[in-house]
Amino acid sequence: MSIIYCTATSLDGFIADDDSSLSWLFRTPDSDADPVGSDDPITLNFDTFFRDVGALVTGVNTLEWIREDARRKGVPFTWDFEIPSWVLTHRDVDLPDGVHRFEGDIRALHPLLLEAAGGRDIWIMGGGEVAGQFADAGLLDRVWVHINPVTLGAGAPLLPRRLRLHRERVERDGQFTAMLFSVVGEEPRDLAP
Repeated sequence: MSIIYCTATSLDGFIADDDSSLSWLFRTPDSDADPVGSDDPITLNFDTFFRDVGALVTGVNTLEWIREDARRKGVPFTWDFEIPSWVLTHRDVDLPDGVHRFEGDIRALHPLLLEAAGGRDIWIMGGGEVAGQFADAGLLDRVWVHINPVTLGAGAPLLPRRLRLHRERVERDGQFTAMLFSVVGEEPRDLAP
């Protein structure tokens, strides 16, 4: 069981652009034929990841983006995850059925997530500040990013913390570069004069 921040990012490290949009992400195909003809199995894809997830936690901005995206497309808003889910927020927000609201220190949420996940992984769906809170508490185990070949110049950062990571695996997944890291710990600042 691991707590994993799994997300997509632009090449320059943003998970949403400066208009809080993810449209740039969905314009990139997530699979294509490998022109090199590699026989290496692709294991760092979302289907593989999601098989081992038992619970998820996200920030309210991610929830609101999903809701707004449905509105823009003219379709009903639905929560497409059947696993136990939590939204971190201080605001009063309309939550989908089966989604729990949590306000406070994520160390108090941690035992609830562990119990709900039943030995499976816990997915930090978004955003970077939520993953940062888990990292601050020493509870973030892995960072799994899919790097989209686009630059945005500004937006919401991937993970607004100084962390030392250890690369576990790198794979190609269509136009994306999938990378899995284990979290080593905080990256100290050099305070030497």
